[in-house]
Amino acid sequence: MSLRDTLGRIFGRTDDATFPSTVNGPTAVQLVRDGASLLDVRERAEWNVGHAPQAVHVPLGDVSDAPRRLKKDAPVVVMCASGMRSRTAATQLRALGLQATSLSGGINAWQAAGGPVRR
Repeated sequence: MSLRDTLGRIFGRTDDATFPSTVNGPTAVQLVRDGASLLDVRERAEWNVGHAPQAVHVPLGDVSDAPRRLKKDAPVVVMCASGMRSRTAATQLRALGLQATSLSGGINAWQAAGGPVRR
C-alpha cells in the first residue's frame, strides 16, 4: 500500500488538498511507518534528553533549511515538546511547498502511541 493510499484510508480522501494540518500520535506513528519524514524542531538540549531515532533534528529557528535534509516527495510530520512549535514549523514548511503536518501533543503523544524514543 502506498503512502497516498494510507493517507486516503486514514482521512477518507486521497487528494493532496486534504492533508491535515495536525495529527494525533497514532496517526503520526503510522505516517512515519508508511514513509513520511519525521522532523523534530525542539532545541538541542531537548533533543539530547530524548528523541525519536528516525527523526531529523532542525531547531525551529532554522526550519527554512529543513527541506534539503528531508526525503524528497514525502510528507513531513513535525514534532516538538507539546505541539506549539511544530504547528509553526509545519505552517512554514507548507508555505515552502511541502506536505507537512504537526504532531499534536508532541513527543509525549509520539511515545504514548508506540513511537520509539532514544534517551
